[in-house]
Amino acid sequence: MRQHRRALVTGASGGLGAAFARELAARGADLVLVARDEEGLETLAKELRERHGCVVDVLPADLAESADLARVERRLADADEPIDLLVNNAGVIGPVGPFAARDAGTEELNLRLNVLAVMRLTHAAVGGMARRRRGGVINVSSAMGYLHIPGGASYAAAKSFVTSLSQTVHSEVRALGVHVLALCPGSTRTNLHRAGGKRGWTLGRVREPEFVVREALAALASGRPVHIPGREYKMKVLLARYAPRRVVSRVLYPGWDVQTSRRLAESFEA
Repeated sequence: MRQHRRALVTGASGGLGAAFARELAARGADLVLVARDEEGLETLAKELRERHGCVVDVLPADLAESADLARVERRLADADEPIDLLVNNAGVIGPVGPFAARDAGTEELNLRLNVLAVMRLTHAAVGGMARRRRGGVINVSSAMGYLHIPGGASYAAAKSFVTSLSQTVHSEVRALGVHVLALCPGSTRTNLHRAGGKRGWTLGRVREPEFVVREALAALASGRPVHIPGREYKMKVLLARYAPRRVVSRVLYPGWDVQTSRRLAESFEA
């Protein structure tokens, strides 16, 4: 028996989103795939239809754009073809570097995708799920939300928001048969990971997306509000949450604060 009848996956054209789509299709779910890359979505949809015989709809959208975001919200709220699993995977790291040297407009655009889109799509999904007394939401957050690493201020703050939002909404709807999961992976072999472009963003073992997806679906099924895949990252988050800040800095990212300050000073000279 399939666990989810129909799932909507954002950021589905590659990386973790495509891995979610493939795993869910293999488990018998029909899919709605969302991303900016329409060609990539169509290629994946054709693969999944031929391999698993599932229904796959393609919904090209840039979730940082208000009109596109509203279209995806309407699809989530459609009671005639209900979505019973939302995977909020779309997101962007952006260039690694000192916050004061970043372009404010770019930071705002990234936050629209990393924060606003996640909040609005979660809101669009959970109301109908609660009325139907079934459903799930996986919000892809990050271990970065706990680590506060120099060079990633806005991204870490965004992921802290996603984790907090997911936990609170989960507590509000779990009694109605709906589970909301904050998935907080560490370094994962995806387009996002490559886009960071800096060795320092690899905080430990780089996990394969398929491992993260299986862990996420198992955590959602068990009703957990937060899941950190892999023992190594669980230990790092535990350290970041409870150890003194100077100890966390020395153990997890030694010297990164000084390096980031130096890069900021160099940007002034440039």
